[in-house]
Amino acid sequence: MLGKLLVIGFGPGSFEHMTNRALTAIQESHCIIGYKTYVDLISDLLTDQEIISTGMSEEVSRAQAAVKLAEEGKTVAVISSGDAGVYGMAGLVYEVLIEKGWTEETGVSVEVVPGVSASNSCASLLGAPIMHDACTISLSDHLTPWKLIEKRIEAAAQADFVISLYNPKSGRRTRQIQEAQRILLSYRSPNTPVGLVKSAYRERQHIVITDLQNMLDHDIGMLTTVVIGNSSTFLYDNKLITPRGYQRKYTLDKTEQRLKPHERLRHENEPWALHQGKKEDEQIQKKSQTRKAEAAPAAKVSEPKETSLDLALEALSLVAGENAGARANEGQKKNEIYNPVVSVFELAISPGVVNKHFTPKQMITLAEVVGNEGTMEYTPHHQIHLRIPTAEPEMITGRLKDAGFLIEPIGDVFQLKACDFCDGEKKDAIPQAEEINKRLSGLELPKELRVGFNGCGMACYGAVNDDIGIIFRKGKFDLFLGAKTVGRTAHAGQPVAEGIEPDKIVPLIEEIISDYKEKGHPNERFFKYFKRVGKILDYTYKDMTPKIEIEPAPCGD
Repeated sequence: MLGKLLVIGFGPGSFEHMTNRALTAIQESHCIIGYKTYVDLISDLLTDQEIISTGMSEEVSRAQAAVKLAEEGKTVAVISSGDAGVYGMAGLVYEVLIEKGWTEETGVSVEVVPGVSASNSCASLLGAPIMHDACTISLSDHLTPWKLIEKRIEAAAQADFVISLYNPKSGRRTRQIQEAQRILLSYRSPNTPVGLVKSAYRERQHIVITDLQNMLDHDIGMLTTVVIGNSSTFLYDNKLITPRGYQRKYTLDKTEQRLKPHERLRHENEPWALHQGKKEDEQIQKKSQTRKAEAAPAAKVSEPKETSLDLALEALSLVAGENAGARANEGQKKNEIYNPVVSVFELAISPGVVNKHFTPKQMITLAEVVGNEGTMEYTPHHQIHLRIPTAEPEMITGRLKDAGFLIEPIGDVFQLKACDFCDGEKKDAIPQAEEINKRLSGLELPKELRVGFNGCGMACYGAVNDDIGIIFRKGKFDLFLGAKTVGRTAHAGQPVAEGIEPDKIVPLIEEIISDYKEKGHPNERFFKYFKRVGKILDYTYKDMTPKIEIEPAPCGD
């Protein structure tokens, strides 16, 4: 039986501003999945639910984990602050479902639980700044090209929208808010009221009222929402107020109004409207007169009589003009339709599983493919990582494959890190290394995982220090599991088996990887998974952490 996905927006973070449905949805869930900070905010509401919390930039893994658990029959809550449909998880959950061929009729049940968005909660603390037409714009360019964000800021500024800026600034992204201010000052007064709200309705709530010219003099961060007024927004008693336009018809300081209720919607009392204050029959009459004037024949003027040649030439010129116009329109349509999306294509390349030598032809191809806009980064894992802005990734992979490169994805995937087998001289274990790579390379996993593979007992490439280590020795294989690959308490993997027959090693690794893929939590490294479950197949976990006193790392790892 299929389960249910509850995509919950729990509002600003305080319980009193959470909807009743959000509260009950959390309580009825078997599993809670969310960003660590958001899980902490609702921790007092949690009972015995399974908790999966991950860090920033792990949204995709959270959505995938939620879908997987729901398909197993569980009720899963995917939580977002604010509203789940406003820069939250709702859209991403649907995208992951669509990739799996989900339909509402046959797939898992999905309910999006609305919440109070940051724009609304922050506006309530500032007064009434979004009483009129408003928009939200995220300044984060991690997923959206900055050129597109610039266009949106300019369009909103030009159209006099009240603007709420989300994700205005972070430790790495500091210029975006400066560029936004520059664009806005081209269209708005420096004195335009601006409200800065950090952590609305949370313990560290902080509110600043300023203006467009001076807003950068104040602290702005990832938890700040920047609300920028329009041309009519004013400041009164430290409150931002954006008039709706009632002053055009009503007198706000008098009880008796100039216009009676039955007069207020008459055309003559709304000269600013589309009808320009004219009655409907007047508009129809004006349109009729315009059409008649356009259709009326011009006054007859004595002109030389046209010959048949003149008429033919005129007809040809009209046809030529129509064809040219049609071609221009066709070209315009083609330009409108063909709007390629340029994104940064990321991939890893190497000369091969065993081969560690690049040819001059490969290096030339690499330089041509990457060009001036892309980047190349050599890694300690015998790969070069490429980041190339392109609208045609297939063309890039085609050229790299033609040059003889082994191409693999980057991210939370399986990677085999083999030695060079003494430049191929110690070749007995090469078939197993290549077969493991063929079967598992690029497989998506809860976290990036590397299998170190050494072709002799010297283990000079350090296979024991990778997540899984395989060493070929005396015609058979030794297996190591759960190395902690980084950190001050890094350690080698636990030796779990010796003397594994060559025909057994490949299916054994497949089984271990399958176990981790199925049961590992998103963003959970292999050594942590081994420690949590206590046993993988027949191999029982043993703590290999060095027995020395070391102060915990700042990240809490």
